[in-house]
Amino acid sequence: MFDIGFSELLVIGVVALIVLGPERLPRVARTAGHLLGRLQRYVAQVKADINQEIELAELRKLQSSVEEAARSIEHTVKSEMDEAQSQLREAESELHKAEDEIRRATAVPVPDLHMGTFPQAGSVPAPVSGSEAHTAATPAEGASGPGEAYAPHPESERPDSEIAETTPQLELGLESSTAPKHG
Repeated sequence: MFDIGFSELLVIGVVALIVLGPERLPRVARTAGHLLGRLQRYVAQVKADINQEIELAELRKLQSSVEEAARSIEHTVKSEMDEAQSQLREAESELHKAEDEIRRATAVPVPDLHMGTFPQAGSVPAPVSGSEAHTAATPAEGASGPGEAYAPHPESERPDSEIAETTPQLELGLESSTAPKHG
């Protein structure tokens, strides 16, 4: 604080002893010590306050930079989420379009095995009763094309439960390869 050496302190002590006398010198020294202690505490408090203000200013600056970075990250994440959602919506619409196209492309008429007829492409077959199916023409009798009725072979007549077991399995309009062939 002050640059006072031992020799200067000795000079000050001698002058104080001559001016104040031996009776008041201890009281004055005690008071000077208290004042010097208060001055040192006050200087230390001011230094601490200044350091605290500097640290607080640095923390505020750091806080503002962190908040700015957080806003930037939030904005980036939000824009990425919006972009991902729009891509997801596009993919979903493309999937729905593809699904519709597949449904239209695979809208193959399913043979009505219980009625004994095969509908022609693009037409809706009229229902045929079981007795009409037996009296309809067989392939040997002139039923040569699809959509015409046929009569099942008399030996292949089975109960409906057995017919249901042997009907071809259809998935998306495609017959399975393990289905029995009628002929």
